Amino acid sequence: MVGFDIALLPVLRELAERGSVTAVATATHRTPSAVSQQLRTLQRQAGVPLVERVGRGVRLTEHGRVLAGLATGVATALATIESAWSEHLDGATGTVDLAVFPSAAELLLPGLLTRMRTHPGIALQLSDVDVSEGEFAPLTADHDVVIGHRPDGARGADRRSVETVPLLREPLDVALPLDHPLAGRQRVGIEDVVGATWIGVPEDYPIDRVLTAMAAATDAPPEVAFRTIHLPVIENLVAAGHGIALVPRYTSRTRAPGRFRLATLADVRAGRRIEALVRPDRAVRPAVRVVLEALVAEATSVTS
Repeated sequence: MVGFDIALLPVLRELAERGSVTAVATATHRTPSAVSQQLRTLQRQAGVPLVERVGRGVRLTEHGRVLAGLATGVATALATIESAWSEHLDGATGTVDLAVFPSAAELLLPGLLTRMRTHPGIALQLSDVDVSEGEFAPLTADHDVVIGHRPDGARGADRRSVETVPLLREPLDVALPLDHPLAGRQRVGIEDVVGATWIGVPEDYPIDRVLTAMAAATDAPPEVAFRTIHLPVIENLVAAGHGIALVPRYTSRTRAPGRFRLATLADVRAGRRIEALVRPDRAVRPAVRVVLEALVAEATSVTS
């Protein structure tokens, strides 16, 4: 590859992660024509087709996917050098953009912010996000650290483009109204809740997958009266007697006393994995490493 310009590699990587020239242009503050021109230049230098037309857009060829993967390695190597030099000069400083979904923010954010007081040179820029399971990894293109979740057994993010830092496994319990016939039980089985009215989360969210699996085990579709992404709303509806729900144990237990009961779900391993997702080239930044270490420490304290 004589004259191969590695400075053009980021645009190919962005196309691999964002899926369209328009999305790359928006994210990189370029015009679509400028992005297309860079892709043509890179393709000419590479000597093989890197993109191909699909309808009104383009997609990477096999050569393009391979080179986009190598671009991640190049970006990580350059970021490692820059980060090591920055740490040598100034230590762990700078702004870290952290995206977190609401119930994880409730569980982890207060303690994280307390821990970060010992690192005054690092500023956290917080973003509230709540998306379906498969949409957390793509957010790493726009945020330094993304806290996502997935149900037990679900495949994690592609390790070639996103590093995953496990934080905790949070069991799912059954939330019951105080006057529910099962409210005095410590454990309830799937058969105990067949035919119950549920308060649920949107379809394709991790907790909904558990409810779907429970339904498959009994061949009885769940009756979901209402769906919402807001955990406190779910808890309020349960407390008012409008149904039962699957809720994350550590997050809901502080609000349960006197309002609703939590029972362990027997017969099925129900839980969600909360993890931090980060691009490899951002993971080497000293400030990002400090935030990740603080997140791991806080998650450990929550489950102990």
